[in-house]
Amino acid sequence: MRMILIIALAGLASACDGSGSTGPGSGSTAPADVTTASAKAQAAAAKSKSHGNGARSVSEETDDFLFKYSYPASAGRIPELADLLDARLDKQRAELSAESQQAREDARREGFPYNKHSFTAEWKRVADLPGWLSLSVDIATYSGGAHGNYTVESLVWDKEAKRAMKAIDLFVSPAALEQAYGDRFCKGLNVERGKRRGAPVKEGSDDMFDQCPGIGELEVLVGSSNNRTFNRLTLYAGPYVAGPYVEGAYEVNLPVDKAILDAVKPEYRDAFSARN
Repeated sequence: MRMILIIALAGLASACDGSGSTGPGSGSTAPADVTTASAKAQAAAAKSKSHGNGARSVSEETDDFLFKYSYPASAGRIPELADLLDARLDKQRAELSAESQQAREDARREGFPYNKHSFTAEWKRVADLPGWLSLSVDIATYSGGAHGNYTVESLVWDKEAKRAMKAIDLFVSPAALEQAYGDRFCKGLNVERGKRRGAPVKEGSDDMFDQCPGIGELEVLVGSSNNRTFNRLTLYAGPYVAGPYVEGAYEVNLPVDKAILDAVKPEYRDAFSARN
């Protein structure tokens, strides 16, 4: 009965102004209930695919935002991990919905155009070991500015303990790991910078984008080449960390050696091996 009443009221409003238009410039505003119903219909149309192998992919677009979220089968096949990733999905979607709705209201009040917000999270498998699953997530966001931003985050799942942690938590401390890899990261980073810039980084330069980022500015990922132990590190520097936005993100891979092994917490030492 409520929907019949809404339709009748909408028809009456159209008859009164001599046209059925409710688009921009028509001089009429859609009833709040109709707007809410439209938003709910759009949300219900979100595409969510849960594959039999455990993978999940969600894609939703409304007038306010674009939301995408996915994770691979290797994560979805672990019930506790799937629950954790699903909870993050729900939280991030709810935050995006609230923030974008507020931004649209602010734009309307200030009289400037609203640019649709977006959030994308794509989880990827880095290494699937007998006792561990290492994942990375590519996150891209846009909140109406000149350009969006993006980053990478890590998640390591302890299959026996059934708990998640960041890769850096496998080490005694960030400082211990930074000391263990020494200048190898900086040298590898400068090689990549030189390739993109067409010129080597100047020694002793005061340019902030010529400096070597500390580990507190980096994301650490743990990988494997033997599918048995972690024997590779990836150090990720996002936009503006190691270079201007136009240069994008930097990734430097380092083999695990004895120094890095010594920086691993004793309880996790068996999960690592040196790579020759």
